[in-house]
Amino acid sequence: MIAKLKPQAKRLPLAEARRWLADRDLVFALALAFAVGVGVWFFRAIEDFFAPSGAAILVPSLVGQTETDAISLGEAVHLKMVVVSRAISEQFPRDVVMAQQPAPGTRVREGRQVSLIVSQGVNIYTMPDLRFASLRDAGLTLSRLKLNLGRTTMVANDDVPFNHIVAQNPPPLGSVREGTTVSFVLSKGPPTNVRAPNFVGQDINTARADADRAKVHLGQVVWTPYGINGPPRGTVVRQMPGPGILSDSLEPVSLQVSAGPGEYGYLIRQVHTAVVIPNDESGQSQRVRISARDDTGEWNVYDGFAMPGQRLDFDVTVVGTSWVDVYLNNELQSQTQLGKEPPRPTPSPGHVGQSPP
Repeated sequence: MIAKLKPQAKRLPLAEARRWLADRDLVFALALAFAVGVGVWFFRAIEDFFAPSGAAILVPSLVGQTETDAISLGEAVHLKMVVVSRAISEQFPRDVVMAQQPAPGTRVREGRQVSLIVSQGVNIYTMPDLRFASLRDAGLTLSRLKLNLGRTTMVANDDVPFNHIVAQNPPPLGSVREGTTVSFVLSKGPPTNVRAPNFVGQDINTARADADRAKVHLGQVVWTPYGINGPPRGTVVRQMPGPGILSDSLEPVSLQVSAGPGEYGYLIRQVHTAVVIPNDESGQSQRVRISARDDTGEWNVYDGFAMPGQRLDFDVTVVGTSWVDVYLNNELQSQTQLGKEPPRPTPSPGHVGQSPP
């Protein structure tokens, strides 16, 4: 009995092992099938995301359309139109699409975002007159008008304070577009303080020459009749501030001048004159001197630097026959007569003439 049972005892573990392996194969097969299914689904989802199906939407051409029309078209074809930026453009009017992404004809999924760049157009301003303004104030004005600060150069100038603007390009009152670059010529500045010479007793032309050498600005010149026994015509009788007083170099000195005995009937004219600096190929600032001549003498209205195309405006008060002369780089460019004194009758003996105030 024992000998017959031994072979059966050996076969039983073998059958159990086969059943165990069969169970494991089924589980492995099921696991493998599940993993393959998940992988296929995942890669199909990735493919659908990056490579839309044949039923995807073609992106329309939106460049040249208004922002409103582009958004309406996007809603009609089930695309999301988003304005991502706005930019200045001379080619496209304001609120017109100037660029898009994706490009026209691209296939995308329904609901896909299309990015738009819309034109702001071009704003046109009147260029402000920034002469005599500080560089800081001019920079604030440029920023407000969305103009760009360009190159700055320094020149010696006794009429304009340090780091203030002598000339500008583009010139004042011209039309400029938003984004235009503006360059400035800045002053190195005059002396901080000066002492006015003693002009009393001098002839007015001598006083003007001495003031120019001393870097003193002459202000109002008042011609006053002093009667038959008054000082000779053109003699400085009084000045304000007085001689030797230390004052700011830009503070004008006013003079009271004798009209001379027996003088009367002069015509006083206040004339607005404008000078446009001619353009040249260099585009550099040029030395400009504008002088006035009348029956009281000759003096400088402007002596400094200006840019080609710049317009210089002045109000000039002249007495009798008068002219304005324009010098460019020390060469006479033009002469303009402002007024002509009519013939005056000869005063009778003992007449006390009156002169312009």
